[in-house]
Amino acid sequence: MCGITGWVAFRQDLRTERDALDAMTETMACRGPDDRGTFTTDHAALGHRRLAIIDLPGGRQPMRVDLPDGPVALVYSGETYNFTELRDELRRRGHRFDTSSDTEVVLHAYLEWGTALAERLNGMYAFAIWDGRHDKLVMVRDRMGIKPFYYYETPDGVLFGSEPKAILANPAVEPTVTLDGIRELFGFVKTPGHAVWDGMREVEPGTVVTVDRRGPRTTRYWSLRTREHTDDRDTTVARVRELLEDIVARQLVADVPRCVLLSGGLDSSALTAIAAKQLGEHDERVRSFAVDFAGQAENFVPDEMRSTPDTPYVHDVAELAGTDHQDIVLSADELADPEVRRRVVRARDLPTGLGDMDASLLLLFRAIRGHSTVALSGESADEVFGGYRQFFNPEAREADTFPWLVRFARHRGERGGLLAPGLLENLRLDDYVHDAYRTSVSRVEPLPGESAFESRMREICYLHLTHFVRILLDRKDRASMAVGLEVRVPFCDHRLVEYVYNTPWALKSFDGREKSLLRAATADVLPRSVVERVKSPYPSTQDPAYARKLQEHVRGIAADHPVFEIVDRTLVSQLAAAGQVVGPMRYALERTLDLALWLDMYRPVLKLS
Repeated sequence: MCGITGWVAFRQDLRTERDALDAMTETMACRGPDDRGTFTTDHAALGHRRLAIIDLPGGRQPMRVDLPDGPVALVYSGETYNFTELRDELRRRGHRFDTSSDTEVVLHAYLEWGTALAERLNGMYAFAIWDGRHDKLVMVRDRMGIKPFYYYETPDGVLFGSEPKAILANPAVEPTVTLDGIRELFGFVKTPGHAVWDGMREVEPGTVVTVDRRGPRTTRYWSLRTREHTDDRDTTVARVRELLEDIVARQLVADVPRCVLLSGGLDSSALTAIAAKQLGEHDERVRSFAVDFAGQAENFVPDEMRSTPDTPYVHDVAELAGTDHQDIVLSADELADPEVRRRVVRARDLPTGLGDMDASLLLLFRAIRGHSTVALSGESADEVFGGYRQFFNPEAREADTFPWLVRFARHRGERGGLLAPGLLENLRLDDYVHDAYRTSVSRVEPLPGESAFESRMREICYLHLTHFVRILLDRKDRASMAVGLEVRVPFCDHRLVEYVYNTPWALKSFDGREKSLLRAATADVLPRSVVERVKSPYPSTQDPAYARKLQEHVRGIAADHPVFEIVDRTLVSQLAAAGQVVGPMRYALERTLDLALWLDMYRPVLKLS
């Protein structure tokens, strides 16, 4: 998986900047605990931290080829699932390989096809190539944005890294956050390209950014395109199953122990069942892991968001599929541990305010890492197949905004309700969100002859696949890589995404329920309880002791803390003293604690006027 970073400067000799490069590289140690390496030449410096997954002895980086007119060096994060086929094709074209790694295949693919290599890759990846033949840097990110990738333009080049912390470690960068950064933090829209930190940008999914003496230039090699879907229902269901079988087989390839993340929902259960069937053909058992909270099964109270606890369904799947299963049971003390919150904020580089949902994910991954290095996750199936309630809620479907914001306003309070009054007025948050929404909707290609309803559902699917899913993918990547665990997301395979995106909504919901195609494609390998289960979001603890600890921690924030430049001091004080906090009130406490910790750790310069 790995962490990458680097620096290109056309008006200085970077061979004298090894200390800065080392500092940037070491921020990625959590992403790559197995090895480190650097490459420097006059105008380029690359750093790499490795998590060894394929060809453990042979995949060291930076990987380079020395050519007569200059070196070509690569730092690479991710996995290319079709590297075997690509290697065979490159061999036929005369390339020779010294390792069995996918990294070397990507490097030679660039030598053969240049930036057009991106169109040939199937996988999750973020990589940078210094092409010394032409004095240029090439940065490439996967189609769905599974792997994070950031860059920061300087007067004579760029800095880049898998995470913002790598760029912020360079002494030339001042960690500044402006009103636009705060808007992105509180808008919950994941604007493509936006990185919150002033001057920093994401390499957008499906793009190549080329940097030479003229500066950065971005080209797009993939986007969601509208095409007519001509397959009938049975053919569509069969094609979904065919794709899933192929995707899971590809993503089970690793030279290290593998497992699956099992929540008891349709998505993760389908992957678990298919993986168990495929490994069973080779007399292997799949390992599965689930998160649970102390007392949750016994004390669970249904609410509007979650009607059932996960554990009974998890155990049904584990029994039917014959997995080697383990529940990771967490207590309120573990979830509220300030050190765990610190690790989460450090992993995310941002104060997300998801609280126990982020803490439990990090603790789950830390426990899994003691047994496995690669995990398969059901992330993104809801976005691909239409699994969220807002896909079926008329109010959300008809709203002139991102559909999930209608639900979040109800469950977390109005956007910006936590913000200090003066800041809230300056932000004009509704205008920011509306502009992002209109820009995104304008990119949806209509299908000639499509009904108004089908056209609107296409827009809703597009918004989830280009905004909402990237929030969740970033969360999962940061939490997993913080403990050196590679999480693969089969439902993000671009072939599946393209196919299902263009399936009419009438087919996506042919039985009147969410994710009809996925349910039909996998029902034969699942227990009936899971086939019939209603969608339930990622779990959150209901233990009142956890909320009391949040209040205690918030009361410990000093009255003059800079967090109160951002949040409403009066509101936070009232919540900290309240008898019971649930729902939006608890979320406000979580957000305040994250913000305060983030300000302490990163000390950003806030420009809020």
